Amino acid sequence: MPRTELSLAEARRIALAAQGFAAGRPARAGVRHLLATVRRVGLLQFDSVGVLVPAHYQPLFSRLGPYDRTLLDDLTYGRRLLTEQWAHEASIIPVETWPLLRHRMEAHRLRPHGFERELARHPDYAGAVLEAVRTRGPLSAEDLEHPAGSQRRLAIDWYGTFPRATLEAFFGRGELAVAGRRRNMARQYDLAERVIPAGALERRVTPEEGRRALLEQAARATGVGTVRDLADYFRMSSAEARPRLEELREAGLLRAVRVEGWREPALLHAEAVLPRRLEAAALLSPFDPVVWFRPRALRLFGLDHRLEIYTPAAKRRWGYYILPFLLGDRLVARLDLRADRPAGRLLVLAAHLEEGHRAGEVTGPLAAELRLLAAWLGLGEVRVARRGMLAAALAAEVRSR
Repeated sequence: MPRTELSLAEARRIALAAQGFAAGRPARAGVRHLLATVRRVGLLQFDSVGVLVPAHYQPLFSRLGPYDRTLLDDLTYGRRLLTEQWAHEASIIPVETWPLLRHRMEAHRLRPHGFERELARHPDYAGAVLEAVRTRGPLSAEDLEHPAGSQRRLAIDWYGTFPRATLEAFFGRGELAVAGRRRNMARQYDLAERVIPAGALERRVTPEEGRRALLEQAARATGVGTVRDLADYFRMSSAEARPRLEELREAGLLRAVRVEGWREPALLHAEAVLPRRLEAAALLSPFDPVVWFRPRALRLFGLDHRLEIYTPAAKRRWGYYILPFLLGDRLVARLDLRADRPAGRLLVLAAHLEEGHRAGEVTGPLAAELRLLAAWLGLGEVRVARRGMLAAALAAEVRSR
């Protein structure tokens, strides 16, 4: 695609095609589709909010439609073709990406901030935890004793307990890996050499090689983006990213382009595809790569996307757990969703129409997607509340189906 300038609509289509929205959903998504999609997008971000579905499952549904979630679990904790590590944030990544992150593991600072001081008060505890994992096999934080004299819960951050923060420290350093998750989503940790396949475990790359390969993945997954867009994908600074991106440009993997309305120059991946049109219709997790970097979501789609989970309810503009709705190559609505599992209902707590779009164009495909999502979650009914300018029209469309 020998282009030096792109319209904003072209940039959107390139970006969405790079994320897997151009191919259409398969009749039945299987292991091959899941693995190819994770490799395409590069990673699936975890988040602990449980009001709908754990965040790492939904990007695959958005791209592939209903699939068996146990297949993703098996790829990660059974077949070991995927694994967990800090990438964008806590993420599932292909195992071949693990060695590219090794330089970060070696420089990993303990989390939460200040835990080094807590651990220093119990100098033998960390070694005892590692030895327990070595001799007993995969362990969760609840399987371990607290060090004598420590508080049952840490007063800092969401790590909660001393055993969990200690296990997380070894995980962040790459000495432990996640062998599985329990029904409550608690991580089970084992020695990395018993989880990470030998080929990935033994591969060594320099920090520069690792950053360059991660940025090439980011560029492939975004299609077109600014330096900040590509750096954010794997949580680098722009200063770290620029020299490696220049190397990729000199190697012919990236090309400088201008995008209509963007102040900063952009980089286009050499294998990026520009579809003539997109037929996508998908609800996106707030942790989906399409929208997770707010400046990019605003530039590409005009979406001022902000998580309001920690905003007091009375001050929320949109709702607690907002999912943008992708239709074609535009984000046309945003919904506050919740799974009411005891009642078997998918609740639309608010439905907001984006500026410049008409309800009549949106409600039909949106109602169909809500039905599909509800069925995938094992919920038998979609219920639409009255909040938001799209709510009345959407409720009527849902009732008519």
